[in-house]
Amino acid sequence: MTGSPALDQKPAESRPMGAKHLVDWRISDEFVSYPEAVAEMETRVQAIIAGEAPEQVWLLEHPPLYTAGTSARDGDLLAPGRFPVYATGRGGQYTYHGPGQRIAYVMLDLNQRGQDLRRYVHDLEEWVIRSLDRLNIRGERRQGRVGIWVADHGREDKIAALGVRVRRWVTFHGIALNVDPDLSHFDGIVPCGIKATQAEPFGVTSLAKLGHLISLPEVDVILKETFHEVFG
Repeated sequence: MTGSPALDQKPAESRPMGAKHLVDWRISDEFVSYPEAVAEMETRVQAIIAGEAPEQVWLLEHPPLYTAGTSARDGDLLAPGRFPVYATGRGGQYTYHGPGQRIAYVMLDLNQRGQDLRRYVHDLEEWVIRSLDRLNIRGERRQGRVGIWVADHGREDKIAALGVRVRRWVTFHGIALNVDPDLSHFDGIVPCGIKATQAEPFGVTSLAKLGHLISLPEVDVILKETFHEVFG
């Protein structure tokens, strides 16, 4: 997940809401297929738009797969037969999802939080940065490179990707944090369209590679605490 937000906007209608910023947290213990996840997000977003459901953060894992955002380039799919490839409506290019990666799909109503996409993306980044800080890891933004990066033995590696879509100011898709995935699975794509060179040896990393052996439930506790710090 990466890149500029994908927009699907129409004028928002005013509608009654329940408790301000009531966020429903959902955690899936089994792998969720990508088509199933997208279908469920679509349903939830429509319910939020209609004022029939609260906002939601959905924490899950996918089986190994690649997704192609709205800016994906064919040449960046290096191993097309390795894992299933799904075209997706989120912004960005190719990314990998799989076991050991915590996906957080974030469905928030920006009608109630301020219709500011730049701020929303900034807040997603801040959420990841604060979560990493709890583990004494310094996550950083980089101009022109979406996602969160860490310095790792003289190089900069991405530890979390972002991808956003917005419909009538309700968000979906979200973040992917590398906890302990098989990092070799990223070799089948040019992640987020960012190619490593000798001068700029970009790559991907994970909490485990950085020496932090932590379970997904432990990560979830941190994500929930820092989410409320950032988003209220």
